[in-house]
Amino acid sequence: MKVLLAVDGSAYTKKMLTYLVTHDVTMGDSLEYTALTVCPEVPPRARKALGKATVDQYYAEESEKILSPVMKFLKKHGMNVKSLSKVGHAGETIAKIAEDGKYDLIIMGTQGVSALNKLVMGSVSTKVLAQCSVPVLLIR
Repeated sequence: MKVLLAVDGSAYTKKMLTYLVTHDVTMGDSLEYTALTVCPEVPPRARKALGKATVDQYYAEESEKILSPVMKFLKKHGMNVKSLSKVGHAGETIAKIAEDGKYDLIIMGTQGVSALNKLVMGSVSTKVLAQCSVPVLLIR
């Protein structure tokens, strides 16, 4: 079973990771985990002014800040996890990676925002649910 862990370094990611390592239901040798983080895209004008090398370095550093502690935590708990970083809109990118990669499950943390906040701002988890046919386990 292929499981995609959507991580962003927030307190909600930490709750999700804690849930993951403390529940036997999600643990097992037959599970293949991938931790995914999505960096927001640098606006085109800024990208042009900074140059490709600088922007690529920025993406790599931001991804490393998020993925390094996640990978360290999961390794400490005996989990073998691959890491993946992409650039784009988080909800859309997570859904696309899950579909294209033929994942069986997405696990992600959520803030549990109100319906009004979702209506006005949207949320990553709402976008993933709307754009993806892969089952999603939301940890709040």
